Amino acid sequence: MSVDAVLWDMDGTLLDSEKLWDIPLYEFAEKLGGELSLATRQAMVGSNVPTTMALLFAEVGVTPTDDEVADGAAWIMRRTEEVFRAGLPWRPGAREALREVRSSGVPMALVTSTERGLTEVALDTIGRDLFDVTVCGDEVGGRNKPLPDPYLRAAELLGVDAARCVAVEDSPTGVASAVAAGCTVLVVPCDVPVPPGERRVFRESLVGVDLDVLKSL
Repeated sequence: MSVDAVLWDMDGTLLDSEKLWDIPLYEFAEKLGGELSLATRQAMVGSNVPTTMALLFAEVGVTPTDDEVADGAAWIMRRTEEVFRAGLPWRPGAREALREVRSSGVPMALVTSTERGLTEVALDTIGRDLFDVTVCGDEVGGRNKPLPDPYLRAAELLGVDAARCVAVEDSPTGVASAVAAGCTVLVVPCDVPVPPGERRVFRESLVGVDLDVLKSL
């Protein structure tokens, strides 16, 4: 296929950061007097902050006020920033794949459910110069993954047709978003299995991925 742009997810795809998100999420559940189950944690993978907060409070049986949701989200963001600043590990092959694809000259975007503030912290590790645009979870008017809007927005900003883009994703939520936008998706599962489906090509890791590999999908 012709690849007009490559659209990269961040958490679990480029960075092995879902395990770092575990820390504040489990801590906050404990602060609420409960415990976060594995099933609920897995349901959060790839989701945005409002969805995560709703799942958290429901898990511990608390019906929060709007202020309690806002305060909880702020606490989690502060704690996650502390964890991110302590060091962000790469997923296997991700650093090299980013640079290989970038060196080909094809436009690239970062499309993440993580909000802008934390994304900026992560970009200190990933490298801002690798992306022509970034679309964050608080920049799509609440229409987050699995809706197509984040990927459609990235394609629009790059001036390309999403149907001529390859998205690189790790989660069912992110893959559903990219497929709904019309992208072909290179799926590299991380913490949660991704079901097979249309326009999905699976790979065990990003090791050896370059533009030729993406064109062959």
